[in-house]
Amino acid sequence: MPRIRLLLVDDHEIVRAGLRMLFMAEADMEIVGEAGSAEEALRVLRDVNPDVVIMDVAMPGMSGIEATRRIKQVAPDVAILALTMYEDEQYFFEMLDAGASGYIPKRAAPDDLVSAIRVVSQGNVFLYPTLAKLLVKDFMARSDSEAEGKVDILTDREREVLTYIAEGYTNREIADALVISHKTVDRHRENIMRKLNLHSRVELVKYAIEKGFISVG
Repeated sequence: MPRIRLLLVDDHEIVRAGLRMLFMAEADMEIVGEAGSAEEALRVLRDVNPDVVIMDVAMPGMSGIEATRRIKQVAPDVAILALTMYEDEQYFFEMLDAGASGYIPKRAAPDDLVSAIRVVSQGNVFLYPTLAKLLVKDFMARSDSEAEGKVDILTDREREVLTYIAEGYTNREIADALVISHKTVDRHRENIMRKLNLHSRVELVKYAIEKGFISVG
């Protein structure tokens, strides 16, 4: 089985050293590169071809937010997981808007970080519980009359698929759970995005939480 290729980006060597020790113990992961700044990360990105970038948010010089935005422009298939000491709304939403697939605090347990990497490497969004609540707060605070009642235009099957997507299941896992084909899942997902006028998995997750399809622990 191919291992998940990781690029570590943090301006503190001691943090990178700790991450190296953690990931070297995981059989399905390998560190293919490190960078002590956002600028360095952009330089080495194409040479190391990572699957997941572990990105610090606040660094001297270019921020992790801007680096995330630039990485997604040149390598849209690379997943970016924010690993940071900051848990406020500003950094959280700016990282998601820049294209990050997850946001996890440095105080999180090592197992949570390892799980988050596996989740985002499969094209899914990782929601750390305390930060997921910010999504709920943000979505509930919006006054968008156009969105009201949109859920009624989804079929029962599309609601099922939406719930699985929001909970982080891959298309293959959804297909197995619902006993349908992978292509059928793809079609349902496209229909959901079109009907709800949503454009990313993060937006799908926000919508599913607000409408009560999934709960935040």
